[in-house]
Amino acid sequence: MNLFEVYSILDIEPVCGKGCYIYDSSGAEYLDLYGGHAVISIGHCHPLYVERMQEQLNRIGFYSNSVIIPQQQQLAQRLGRMSGYDDYRLFLCNSGAEANENAIKLASFHNGRKKILTFRSSFHGRTHGALAVTDSPKLCAPVNGREHVRFLPLNDSEAVQNALCDDEVCAVIIEGIQGLAGIRCPEASFLQALREMCDRCGAVLILDEIQSGYGRSGRFFAHQYAGIRPDIITVAKGMGNGFPVAGVLIHPKFEAHIGMLGTTFGGNHLACTAAIAVLDVIEKENLTDNALKTGNYLKKQLASFPQIREVRGQGLMIGLDLGQPVASLRNRLIKEHRIITGSSSDKNVMRLLPALCLQQKHADLFLQSLKTILSDL
Repeated sequence: MNLFEVYSILDIEPVCGKGCYIYDSSGAEYLDLYGGHAVISIGHCHPLYVERMQEQLNRIGFYSNSVIIPQQQQLAQRLGRMSGYDDYRLFLCNSGAEANENAIKLASFHNGRKKILTFRSSFHGRTHGALAVTDSPKLCAPVNGREHVRFLPLNDSEAVQNALCDDEVCAVIIEGIQGLAGIRCPEASFLQALREMCDRCGAVLILDEIQSGYGRSGRFFAHQYAGIRPDIITVAKGMGNGFPVAGVLIHPKFEAHIGMLGTTFGGNHLACTAAIAVLDVIEKENLTDNALKTGNYLKKQLASFPQIREVRGQGLMIGLDLGQPVASLRNRLIKEHRIITGSSSDKNVMRLLPALCLQQKHADLFLQSLKTILSDL
C-alpha cells in the first residue's frame, strides 16, 4: 500500500530536534522558523516536556472520558489562570478543526439559531462544519454545504452590522490573527465592535486562537490586544507542542448537560500531560514575553529591507509580503542556508511561526541569510 498523496513535501527528513533546530539523517542542522504549522511552541524535545511524557507513559497513557482523569482539571485550572479566563470552563478534544466544530455546535445549542458569519480568507479547519466557515471553496466537496454561512470582509464593521440584522445569526467566528491568509490582523476597534454587536443581537462571538494563541502573539491570546472577552475561544496547535490536543474555552453563561459534546481521545492522560508541560515551560521561561521581544526585533529589522513590501503580524506570528511569489526564496533558504519558513494561501507571503524560545541570534541568522538571497534578486 502507498500513501494517498495530498501534501506538498519539503525535501527534508527530520530524525531529531532540539530547541529551534531539527536534524536530518545525515546530521545536517536546520533552523526551524515554521514549527510544523505553529505547533512547536516551547521548542523541539524540551527536556521538561520529554521527562513528563516519559513519566506519564510509565504509569498510564490513555483511558477515555468514561473515568476520572485528574490531569484534565489540573490543565483547566492552569490554563484559566495563565490566560486570564479562570471563570470559563474547558472542553478538551484533539484538533483545531474539532475544537471549532464543537464551538459552533455549542453556540447553536445556546441560542437555537443556525446561521454563521465568518470572514474572507479565513481558515478554521477541514472537517465538515469547520470547512463550511473556511473561505476556500476548492477544499469543499459537493457534500460540504455552506448555505447557512456568510463571508464578510475583515475589518468592515458596517458589513457585520448589516448581516446581524438577520435574527437567525447564531455566531460570528473570527481568527485572532488570520494565519493561512498571510498573517492578517483584525483591528482592535473591529474586534471591539464585534463584541458590542454580538451582545446587542444575541449572537455568540467565537475567537479561533488555534494558531495565534498560547503566547505566540506576545499576549496569551491575540484578541487580548483589543481588551475583549469572547464567548468561546478555541485552542490547539501550540497547546501540546506536537502531541494532538485541543480545547474549547467556554463562558459560564453556557449550560452543559451530559452527552452534549464528546470525544474518545480528547483529554487523555498523555494529551493533558503534554499541555500542562507546555504551560509550565511558557511560564517558567517567560516565553510569551520572549515572543513579543524577539518578534518586535525581527519585524523592525525586516521593515528595513527594501525588497519586502509589508511586514505583518504580532509577536512570533509574522508575514512577509514580497509582492512576488516566495516559493523560490523559501527553497533557497532551505537548500543554501538550511532555514525552514512557511508559505500561505497568498503566494506572495512567507510566514514565520517559530518556537517561542527563538532568540535574537536565531533571528540574526535568518536576517543575514534572507538579505543575501534578496540581494541576488
